[in-house]
Amino acid sequence: MFTFKRKQDVSENQVTDESVYRGRRQLLKQLGFVGSTGLLAPYATAGVLDWFGDNQTIALKPLSYVADANRSEPDLTPESKVTSYNNFYEFGTQKDQPAENAKDFNPDPWTLLVSGMVNKPITLGYEDLIKRRDLQERIYRLRCVEAWSMVIPWIGFPLASLLKQADPQGSAKYVAFESLADKSRMPGVGNYFLGGGIDYPYVEGLRMDEAMHPLTILAVGLYGKTLPGQNGAPVRLVVPWKYGFKSIKSIVSIRLTDKQPPTTWNKLAPQEYGFYANVNPAVDHPRWSQARERRILSGGLFNQTYIDTQPFNGYAEQVASLYKGMDLRRNY
Repeated sequence: MFTFKRKQDVSENQVTDESVYRGRRQLLKQLGFVGSTGLLAPYATAGVLDWFGDNQTIALKPLSYVADANRSEPDLTPESKVTSYNNFYEFGTQKDQPAENAKDFNPDPWTLLVSGMVNKPITLGYEDLIKRRDLQERIYRLRCVEAWSMVIPWIGFPLASLLKQADPQGSAKYVAFESLADKSRMPGVGNYFLGGGIDYPYVEGLRMDEAMHPLTILAVGLYGKTLPGQNGAPVRLVVPWKYGFKSIKSIVSIRLTDKQPPTTWNKLAPQEYGFYANVNPAVDHPRWSQARERRILSGGLFNQTYIDTQPFNGYAEQVASLYKGMDLRRNY
């Protein structure tokens, strides 16, 4: 069975802004969840803390940590970069447009429906996603198909836990996802040029074994806070061994099916974007190499580094077996 690496010695300020952690630590201390060691109790429940007001801090249970494959400690992308350099065409195609156009986006109330080939369909509201689940912190690398990358501390829960709750039928082979497409709140949805010519709603899909893999999560936060609109509030998919466009944002529907579902970028340009979209440095995009990537760091234009891209984004040990016998050049 796959197990996550534990890093109880990871310092808090490596993941979340110091001011946020100080506030959380103080409240935890008052509630008796922080001992003399100064470490967060590893099984403090999400229901204990809930929120420190709107869009603030999430309690974690347990602290799950996946380290960078090339370093003993991850070189985290600063929160300011993660929330200002985004691909989310529903809010605009330029990297800075989602943060600007989503600043007033309010995801509460929200409805997420789990349906299709399940015995127990589920309807989740905002609080069901945010306050009523045991949340974990996962530090994952994000590799964009455009050959840039980040390292992000996500807050979320395994997708498998939600699918198991819905009791999948034995004939279900795929999981189809659909995002919100609201012209009144997402300016790119109703504007062909601002939205990149995409036929909304944005749709994505995974095989059942990919969806059930323990690395696959539904994220509801990052850097210890709720997701901002530009990062996919209130809930998004995170599949760290695949290119970023597979991690669909602002999900309203999860549907189990026995047929491979259509996916937005595969429909738009099938010669460039395959269904699987596993990070593969040996298979170039038709217009650029995938062998190396630009890791976004803190600071300005020159505070970045170029590194070799790893197969499956560095998670081959955990996920390569899912594709045994497949031609990953043809099934790109």
